[in-house]
Amino acid sequence: MYNESARVVGVLAAVVGHPLIGEIIVVDDASTDDTASVVSSYQGIRFISLKENVGKTAALGVGMHASAGSHPLLVDGDLLGLTSGHVTDLILPVAEGRAEISISLRGNAPRLWRWIGLDYISGERVFSRNILGKQLGELPRFGFEVYLNSLCIKENWRIAVVKWSSVKSPPKARKYGLLKGLRADVRMIQDLTKTVPPFGLLVQIIKMLHLRVK
Repeated sequence: MYNESARVVGVLAAVVGHPLIGEIIVVDDASTDDTASVVSSYQGIRFISLKENVGKTAALGVGMHASAGSHPLLVDGDLLGLTSGHVTDLILPVAEGRAEISISLRGNAPRLWRWIGLDYISGERVFSRNILGKQLGELPRFGFEVYLNSLCIKENWRIAVVKWSSVKSPPKARKYGLLKGLRADVRMIQDLTKTVPPFGLLVQIIKMLHLRVK
């Protein structure tokens, strides 16, 4: 998480004290805002502050290494409208054995993803950590989600897509300004294609749709 002090409050309110969550770890990717003071106001959270900005994938790796649970729940820190009910809906398909991984579909996901019923790069997921073999630090800054998708496809994991119609994630252009936001989007796309070739991303989406369960 980077500079999300204004929005992380709502996310923490949805996960702190949740009966299906055993531990909460917040990894701050060298934020320059008051993220540390905001998070420290909550009890029961392990807060990890990185000294330099390493990117989402490496920050996830730090959090994974620090966690003890068998099934991580990943939640982006900038979500708007998230409730404990949404968190429960994401956890239950895996907890009840109906799927091996669950992925959110936010209300403001790109229209194409909502139309096909899958956001293949959604940051909110529940899965078994045993599938992760490669060191996450070796991946591009925004390569984690498509890397995980590849592993799920290889293992023929059942995928539950959980619709979060009232949950939104602000566009990068709104958070950082138009030009900086566009540059961030371009860098993200470059990282995706470094992890999985462009045609491979299309194949990945098709295969994930075949693995999707209700």
